[in-house]
Amino acid sequence: MKKFIFANFFIAALVFGGSVFAADTQFAYSGSQNYSLVERTDLRRYDNGKYVGLMSREARSFIVCENGVYDGDFFVHQDTVHNQKIVVNGIHDSIRSVFKIRKDGTLTMIEDNGYPSFRSFPTFPQKKIQQGQSWQARAVRAMDPLSKGKPTRVPIYVEYTYLRDEVYGGQEVYVLSARWATRYGYSEVDPNGDPDLLRANGSNNATMYIRKADCAALVIRDSVDELYEFSDGSKVAFKGTISLFTEYPPAIDRTRLLPAINRVVGTAGGAGESSVKIQETAGGIMLTLENLHFKPDSAELLPGEAVLLDKIASILKETGQNKLLVNGHTASVGNPEGEMALSVERSRSVAKELSKRGIAADRFICRGSGSKYPVADNSTKEGMAQNRRVEITILE
Repeated sequence: MKKFIFANFFIAALVFGGSVFAADTQFAYSGSQNYSLVERTDLRRYDNGKYVGLMSREARSFIVCENGVYDGDFFVHQDTVHNQKIVVNGIHDSIRSVFKIRKDGTLTMIEDNGYPSFRSFPTFPQKKIQQGQSWQARAVRAMDPLSKGKPTRVPIYVEYTYLRDEVYGGQEVYVLSARWATRYGYSEVDPNGDPDLLRANGSNNATMYIRKADCAALVIRDSVDELYEFSDGSKVAFKGTISLFTEYPPAIDRTRLLPAINRVVGTAGGAGESSVKIQETAGGIMLTLENLHFKPDSAELLPGEAVLLDKIASILKETGQNKLLVNGHTASVGNPEGEMALSVERSRSVAKELSKRGIAADRFICRGSGSKYPVADNSTKEGMAQNRRVEITILE
């Protein structure tokens, strides 16, 4: 009888996740899809102990993975209000970020403009672990509490615990907890960060849902209680939540899109006129508007481009709700800073014209590349004309 009871206990422990011979798990990140990362912040703000209001911020991105390199475009909505949340929809400027992620989750920045805010989070242990076990790892958080556009990179030391397995949104996940204390300005400072930020203190407790298939973090919910001290003597505290979500874009419906593209490509672009080139890229289908005509040193499109923009709008109306990355390029005239600014303005100009033609403005993400990526020789008039182009990628 005793043997029978023990045998049943042994089987139950295996089936229901008991500690007897619990399965070992090896975490390894293997994400390779394009994805969107959403960082939603809802924090109560206190200036020198006085409640100011609720700071609501949402940073969204579209991140393209190609050959192990992640190229992201981030854009931000933010409002601090007392009684209501204000949401403004419109054309977004891109904050570019390029990085790599290793199998253990460690993230290495290649082009760092402050996003993503959390890096190497989570980082996984090298050895197999069981439910209930913990490990420690270093991560980095880029903080810009006053939204000055000057992020400070703060090292954090996180204790992770493997809590349990679940099904979340129809997908099998590992559920982890993460705890750390924010400490900045005591032993480590960021020489490239906000020089006015002297110290930061606080505590954070997060729950993570990690997809079993590739160890991508689907959801992270962080409870925040932090205090920042600045060089002018002011103290700003934030209390609330930060939530991070990974979303995957819909596939492009090529059965609708390709006929529309073929109609336009077949009629656009004679000698000396703007034309359209189509190509598949890692991010999606890209339409290159070549030889666009703007007023000299201006982002104002000439009236003759209206017909082409009508045709491009007719294509984009067949793309559902996929986001649209608009990337401006200029010819090189020896002024890199001016070329970069002009390329951003020209991408905005094209997006604005397309929004007038019925494409929802909040679908556009605008980026400028200046003259960094020529497709022709800048020493000739013809080559410079080819380099003055705008690329529209239908992201998927």
